[in-house]
Amino acid sequence: MLQNKDFDGNINFMALTLNYTYRLYPDHSQVELLNEWLETCRISYNYALRELKDWIASRKCPIDRCSLESEYIMSADYPFPGYHQQQNNLPAAKKKFPLLAAVPSQVLQTNIRRLHDAIDFFLLRGYGFPRFKKYGQMKSLLFPQFRSNPLSDWQIKLPKLGRVQINLHRPIPEGFAIKQVRVIKKAKGWFAIISIQSDIEIPHPIPHGHCIGVDVGLLSYCATSDSFVEPGRKFFKTLHRRLEVLQRRLSKKQKRSLNYEKARKKVEALHNHIAFKRKDYQFKLAHKLCEMADTIFLEDIDFRIMAKGFLGKHTIDAGFGQFRSILKYVGWRSGKFVAEVDHRGSSQICPNCRAEVRKELSDRYHICSLCGYGVDIQINRDIASAQELCNRGLETYRGTPEKQEIGSQVVLSGNLVLDKWRSGATPLGFPEHGNAHQERGASSNREVRSPSPF
Repeated sequence: MLQNKDFDGNINFMALTLNYTYRLYPDHSQVELLNEWLETCRISYNYALRELKDWIASRKCPIDRCSLESEYIMSADYPFPGYHQQQNNLPAAKKKFPLLAAVPSQVLQTNIRRLHDAIDFFLLRGYGFPRFKKYGQMKSLLFPQFRSNPLSDWQIKLPKLGRVQINLHRPIPEGFAIKQVRVIKKAKGWFAIISIQSDIEIPHPIPHGHCIGVDVGLLSYCATSDSFVEPGRKFFKTLHRRLEVLQRRLSKKQKRSLNYEKARKKVEALHNHIAFKRKDYQFKLAHKLCEMADTIFLEDIDFRIMAKGFLGKHTIDAGFGQFRSILKYVGWRSGKFVAEVDHRGSSQICPNCRAEVRKELSDRYHICSLCGYGVDIQINRDIASAQELCNRGLETYRGTPEKQEIGSQVVLSGNLVLDKWRSGATPLGFPEHGNAHQERGASSNREVRSPSPF
């Protein structure tokens, strides 16, 4: 969603932008033409990067001394090869190199824009200078604008390519206009990411209805505060043996030969299959969670740090970061409130009395010796952690600035006096041990929302 701020700091919604992905089915001649365009874009990208690196190298040495070995020298009045400078050089380059003229002009311009976006990102974070792209590494073409709607009768009309068969498994919503189309080449086939835009305003969801906390992990992919546990999925490990066989065959082929290309495509296709399988599963799980509750609280853990541990391969295979982004998107589309809360110590806190209960990684059940929560009924530590995340979410997004207290928290902790709850006192002989969250969830009123128009 595009936003701008006025002089008072208020956010004004400008336009809503969505990306829809479709499968393309180009014929043989169109596939050859697309491959030629990709190779031409790769060459122009490398040429522009070479010009930029040469200009930087010619300005490296101090003004009073040069390297003893060699120094790349360019004239002092040679302008910096920025985006506009290199874009303006394209018409003259087309006359010198006829291959550039075969590619749509706006595709070449966006290709140069991609390089300079990478350079700007490098200057912003301080590392990751753009690299030269090898043969076959350019995978996408961007068509930035269209005069009219390019879709008609299960076909999409692209400049200099003509009409291409497309699987319109979902229609373009009414009121949306197609802004740009990105064609992507994968081992599974060709795909088109269509960006659509509309001027409608959709308010951001607010906390409402039934609330749940969601804790993710490797043994159980996710556990909710309502005692729902999704078993762990290992997408990469299940196909790891097959991937080893294909990569071993690839290593024995002569590079750049036809057999090498066939073996490489098989490896790439298997990687695509694993990625598609993971993403499909995460979307289905996100929809299931959004059907369970109206407000969802997640932990704000940095999974990049988690992936550096001894279970790094399994953490990357689970794709928790992608799942969190998908859940936020699905929640926004469904009118559900999805937010992140502090994750620190969520597995070491009793969700009932809020006391600290230290557990090792091998301790898979939560037992609180102070209030007795988990004594009579075994409580999975992931469920207890999700309940604590739900507690923190209710405190963070529904509390007062003083202590961020809510009525349900006081009842849940068993302290009917707010002063005792502030001081952390816990009454002896807490009457009930395991069903506070279930009773709260059952007694909450669910709101009936109309389905989204898109």
